Amino acid sequence: MKKRDAVAALAALAQDNRLDVFRLLVEAGPEGLPAGSVAGTLKLAPNTLTFHFDRLRDAGLVTVRRDGRSMIYAARFDTMNALLGYLTENCCEGRVEQCATPECASVDIPSLRKKERV
Repeated sequence: MKKRDAVAALAALAQDNRLDVFRLLVEAGPEGLPAGSVAGTLKLAPNTLTFHFDRLRDAGLVTVRRDGRSMIYAARFDTMNALLGYLTENCCEGRVEQCATPECASVDIPSLRKKERV
């Protein structure tokens, strides 16, 4: 990942609602979620949500596909992993064995997710 792409991704995520949207899409997995489900879950107005989706798409963090009348949004895990890799590439003075892997791993911690959404 290039520095300008990392800056764009970080800038897109540096807003409360967009960070919530992205985290919800990551939780949903590769299948993604319909825009209406995201709006309902996060209690965001559709026009506000469209604005946030556009910023995330511009940064390469989400994709969108049409399914009938629904727009399905999904996190781009390749971009997320590239960003994590960029942020940690020189971790531990190059001694990779001392650092955690930047690859996305599915970790289920429901108690933390519930607390964060309250």
